[in-house]
Amino acid sequence: MGFKIAIAGATGNVGREMLNILSERGFPADEVVALASARSQGTEVSFGDRTLKVQNLENYDFSDTDICLMSAGGTVSQKYSPKIGAQGCVVIDNSSAWRYDADVPLIVPEVNPDAIVQFTRKNIIANPNCSTAQLVVALKPLHDRATIKRVVVSTYQSVSGAGKDGMDELFNQTRAVFVADPIESKKFTKRIAFNVIPHIDSFMEDGYTKEEWKVLAETKKMLDPKIKVTCTAVRVPVFIGHSESVNIEFEKEITADEAREILREAPGCQVIDKHENGGYITPYESAGEDATYISRIREDATVENGLNMWVVSDNLRKGAALNAVQIAELLVDRGLIKAKKQAA
Repeated sequence: MGFKIAIAGATGNVGREMLNILSERGFPADEVVALASARSQGTEVSFGDRTLKVQNLENYDFSDTDICLMSAGGTVSQKYSPKIGAQGCVVIDNSSAWRYDADVPLIVPEVNPDAIVQFTRKNIIANPNCSTAQLVVALKPLHDRATIKRVVVSTYQSVSGAGKDGMDELFNQTRAVFVADPIESKKFTKRIAFNVIPHIDSFMEDGYTKEEWKVLAETKKMLDPKIKVTCTAVRVPVFIGHSESVNIEFEKEITADEAREILREAPGCQVIDKHENGGYITPYESAGEDATYISRIREDATVENGLNMWVVSDNLRKGAALNAVQIAELLVDRGLIKAKKQAA
């Protein structure tokens, strides 16, 4: 007998992607329930070849539900996740609400699957920030081989990371440019059409933004607390797909050719790296794909044991929905949860 799965935030970009991926990957679910706020109650969302009517998260009873994929934002997660977990339903949360809680495992299955056993402390598992997820998938096999000392990363993040409103703003501003209409900026701090904005999330006292801090804190938590990480996060006028320029300094010697071979064999990674026109990945090609793509692998002659690389992934998939579903699969594959109906 299969599991009962709930998707909280089922009407959002990531929630809809979670439903798509559950169906695509044939997750062993007997029942899938779509949840959202009261204002979305009754809305229809697609799940495979079926249509689900959205129910109200506020009064939903989770006592017979096994897993809740939570993509309703940090405030909602802080309010509901502990209550859901207390009803014996494991929450896999996509927000930043629980990532830095010592009692909540922060998981990328290709990177730190063994940490998942800690979920029993609160019945909550955290999904990392979208830009961190693809970064650590690429860093992990290299860290295992040559031990990373320091990472300098600049992100080029698509507007879908800011939700449907971000995508709508890019579309509307681009159209306005071509028809000479006034350009309105509501979601972003400056115009995003034909522009880049070096500002994602709120500013902190040290001048970094919260998005930049997340990359640092999450990489340390999942990969190795000794790694030094610094980040500049930039929003770019791309609909889907985050890109990253990554500079890595290692303790041991590693060549670009070695790194290429290691990454070709690594789970979740795909290397596209030819020294020719078009011999690299761009975010446009990553949209709709599950892999973390790595290109432009080359040695950095300015430091001892240094490499540069270009990392691209679909932020709605590996950066969010796919990773959450992979965590659910990990729970099932390792026998860490049993379907409540079956147990009864």
